[in-house]
Amino acid sequence: MPAAVIGSIALALTASPAHAETRPVDERLLRVVPPKVLGAVGVTSKIPATKAPAAYTVQRGDTISAIASKFGLRTVDVLALNGLTWRSTIYPGQVITLVGGSAAAAPSTPAKAAAPASASYVVTAGDTISAIASRHGVSIQAVLAANQLGWSSIIYPGQKLAIPGKVLASVPASSPAPAPAPAAPAPAPAPAGAYEVKAGDTISTIASRHGVSIQAVLGANGLGWSSIIYPGQKLTIPAKGSGSAAGLDSEQVGNATLIIQIGRELGVPDRGIAIALGTSMQESWLRNLDWGDRDSLGLFQQRPSTGWGTAAQVRDKVRSIKAFYGGSSDPNGANTRGLLDIPGWQKMSYTDAAQAVQISAYPDRYAQWEKPAFAWLAALG
Repeated sequence: MPAAVIGSIALALTASPAHAETRPVDERLLRVVPPKVLGAVGVTSKIPATKAPAAYTVQRGDTISAIASKFGLRTVDVLALNGLTWRSTIYPGQVITLVGGSAAAAPSTPAKAAAPASASYVVTAGDTISAIASRHGVSIQAVLAANQLGWSSIIYPGQKLAIPGKVLASVPASSPAPAPAPAAPAPAPAPAGAYEVKAGDTISTIASRHGVSIQAVLGANGLGWSSIIYPGQKLTIPAKGSGSAAGLDSEQVGNATLIIQIGRELGVPDRGIAIALGTSMQESWLRNLDWGDRDSLGLFQQRPSTGWGTAAQVRDKVRSIKAFYGGSSDPNGANTRGLLDIPGWQKMSYTDAAQAVQISAYPDRYAQWEKPAFAWLAALG
């Protein structure tokens, strides 16, 4: 499946088990240790700003002190400009700001007032770039650009993002604010049916325009979070509320129903079934995929090379579900360890229980599906 530009999830959304490190999602970023902004540190340059570039791209072997010294700046100034501390990690390719934010304030000009150019936001579990952009009233592209991210970048809990502001036009301080113009009526959502992609469209904007979820549009067109859309492409737009469980299309509903049914047959408690639902959503978007990272396949992206069965067995939905649940009905026997084989799984957190089976590189991402999974269980089970 082609790499993607869909303008939404950053993912935050996709975790990969140790045997399935690349998911249909999302947004991959080399990590910087989340910095704490230095306190009230003065930001002044030792030499005129014109002697240093506005920004510098970190090279292998660079340190903040070496970069500062190279351009005649103080290390503390560079740290403060970039919201870093002495313990922060930098990585090759990271863009470091060298000029700007001087503590030597320009003479005040009461005739002008402007909103701050940017703010910062600390990512929490379950966040996506699209949700963060919407919450702050800015575009997804603006957030990506402000943080040197791409559509395939990952965001993670604790990461600090710059939120670009909308700088206000200069106005005389004494001038009263203009009366707001009457709000135009919101356009009615476009009807369900077919939609032809136009230049500049993203899945998120198309879904919003039609009043449906991003996942519903993806599901209706057999797309994943890494799929590309292009001008002239015809997309199917599902009707609002067309799924029997919130946010799921017909294929996902069928797979979720099967997970619930088999869980009931095996006597798995509701919480265990909800863990299976959320895990499958995280791993494959509740789809029986015939592709994945390395040899990962199926609803749970199980890997034949690590003992989960042959490729055909892993893509056998009933078998793969039983393998995830494990226990006495595990078709893999002792070759793999399912949920029921984890000692004390009932007392573990939702994330820890899923992680005990999947051994994911991004375990925190299971948490975002806990509430939706219980809602799907209530609607379908």
